[in-house]
Amino acid sequence: MTDSPWEPPLAGTETEHLVGALERLRTTFRWKADDLDAAGLATRIGASSLTLGGLLKHLAVVEDHTFATKLDGKPLGPPWRVDEWDSADWPFTSAAADTPEELYASWDDAVERSRERLAAALADGGLDQDADVSGPDGQHASLRRLVYDLVEEYGRHAGHADLLREAVDGRVGEDPPPGWRAVSG
Repeated sequence: MTDSPWEPPLAGTETEHLVGALERLRTTFRWKADDLDAAGLATRIGASSLTLGGLLKHLAVVEDHTFATKLDGKPLGPPWRVDEWDSADWPFTSAAADTPEELYASWDDAVERSRERLAAALADGGLDQDADVSGPDGQHASLRRLVYDLVEEYGRHAGHADLLREAVDGRVGEDPPPGWRAVSG
């Protein structure tokens, strides 16, 4: 086994490359957000209200929304209480009230649920299967589209995490160091 298990395969199937790219971005994001206290998770830069804590909570919701709601048509379940949301920005804004332990656990748990749901879906029909979510014309998205959308979501927010983490303590880099494991959570 490699000391960088998040690295996508050099040669593999489309599914292996796509899931590998998602895992690499998840790991890079988690590394950027790892091992911070409440002040570190609440750090902002410039005029932006974005924080690493807000990103952890937002991406946890996105994970569940992608593989429960969009894929299977199920409403967001625990730990999410949609009746608490005052706007679409709720995951970002409410993160300030959560402890670092809660934020790390919500992301870690959501990613684990997503990994299980994605593995089951891939075993039960592959990337070409229809997801529950559809466009205005009634055409359903494929599982492939959902995974690509999640890769794009993580790509965007990994870039935000780069800037935020550098502002907190100077941590920079494209990938975690070999052998890295999350300290917090």
